[in-house]
Amino acid sequence: MSQLASPIVSARLKIGMEIHVELATRSKMFTRTANVAHPDFYDAEPNSLVDPVVAALPGTLPVLNKRAIEMSMMVGMALNCNISPLSKWDRKNYYYPDLPKGYQISQYDLPLCFDGDLTLTMDDGSHRQIGIIRAHLEEDTGKLGHELPGGLRYEGSLVDLNRAGTPLLEIVTQPDLTSADEAVLFGRELRNICRFLNVTEGIMQRGHMRFEPNINVIIDTADGHEYATPIVEVKNLNSFRALRGAIEYEYERQIEQFKKDGIVQAAGRKSTRGWDDVKCVTVLQREKEEAHDYRYFPDPDLIPVVVSEQWQETVKSQIPELPIQRRQRYRDAYHLSIKDANALTDDRDLCYFFESCVEAVEQQADSSDPDRNPGKECANWLLNAGAKRANERGCGVHELGIGAQQLADLIELRVSDAIGSSAGDELFGLLCETDDPAPLVAERHGLMQVRDEGQLAKWVEDAIAAQPQAADDFAGGKDSAVGRLVGHVMKLSKGQADAKAVAAKLRERLRG
Repeated sequence: MSQLASPIVSARLKIGMEIHVELATRSKMFTRTANVAHPDFYDAEPNSLVDPVVAALPGTLPVLNKRAIEMSMMVGMALNCNISPLSKWDRKNYYYPDLPKGYQISQYDLPLCFDGDLTLTMDDGSHRQIGIIRAHLEEDTGKLGHELPGGLRYEGSLVDLNRAGTPLLEIVTQPDLTSADEAVLFGRELRNICRFLNVTEGIMQRGHMRFEPNINVIIDTADGHEYATPIVEVKNLNSFRALRGAIEYEYERQIEQFKKDGIVQAAGRKSTRGWDDVKCVTVLQREKEEAHDYRYFPDPDLIPVVVSEQWQETVKSQIPELPIQRRQRYRDAYHLSIKDANALTDDRDLCYFFESCVEAVEQQADSSDPDRNPGKECANWLLNAGAKRANERGCGVHELGIGAQQLADLIELRVSDAIGSSAGDELFGLLCETDDPAPLVAERHGLMQVRDEGQLAKWVEDAIAAQPQAADDFAGGKDSAVGRLVGHVMKLSKGQADAKAVAAKLRERLRG
């Protein structure tokens, strides 16, 4: 009987993720040749980071990169994984033009890290725990291109082996993700963790992180039956936009396919699809290989990795405070919203800049003032005036040019009412273009508020004369009328008058 004998009443996604992270060691995984994933070698000419080991010349032997193993352990620990006291290396056999050896050195049955989890904080403050099956270390392949210099299309394949042999950490999750939103949030959180650990710069366009979601749909029908569509793995997604698009497209496609053929998940029914970034569709590539298709066997040229408790403790001591802990600290210590705490920890460099700004404010703020909250003050400026300019310039807030001490001085000028709010925003922009102290720049550009009693009195009289109805209304007890009078004074003073002092002067003048 067809599965479609009864109507579909619900359909939900089931997603597991495979994430490949290129580690930013200075040298490659099994040779001392420079690593293209390290910032010093980003712009290396094609095929310039190749030696006999990378090219798989006869007689060459691999040598382990200890730092790559330690970086992998750090990621595993950050994901609450167990670190295996003994892990080994295996050969994963398949042919591809950018794989010179004809096999990839990887880890199969004894991975370095296993049985972990990552807790996601949702927008509503709730938490979702995503299981981590394993995180194993391997080497990356080379890269195939299909464009000649100048962007001209080339029908053949251009092989660049600069990436071949780069340390690659593959993280495999349980199928615990239930939406494209969760998958993107997981990807962002993992990227942030890896960046805070300094194991990768996480530049998606350079392929530092590549996502491969395994997607299927659980379908419930009106007669009470449940069906699972065949699993599809979408390969090599290198942007969060592509990750979201691929999952959302597969959700719709798999439901429609099930309606047509009723085929459900079973052995041998996995498939691999690619993502067309232009058409925003997935494209069938091949039927998915199973583990036995790769003919895994232990690599005879490499010794197992033995991790002692002492080595684990040494590596653990290198782990800094991670984004999830920082977010909680910002909320507890500075009373930031979930949105603001997330924004500050979503970029490692912005996070570090924020903390240096808070430190600068704390050093000169009046600690006895219960109304002062340096963390909140800095967050407000960085996420408002800073974010606005960063969006305009297409850069990070930390790259605008304003220094931590300059922002601290600006905040002190505002707290003391030495400058007004609009002048403060203008001053923020000016400080992005100079290294001069904030008070000096404010003086130079006439942004300091005028406190001269005589001048304030004159501006108040001029405002009353220009706005007689507002003056009568305010004198008669209509508080809202003071806004027109204060606004007139601010216009006369070109923003240099102290709005609070003006309001007080008007109250004294018109209400005795």
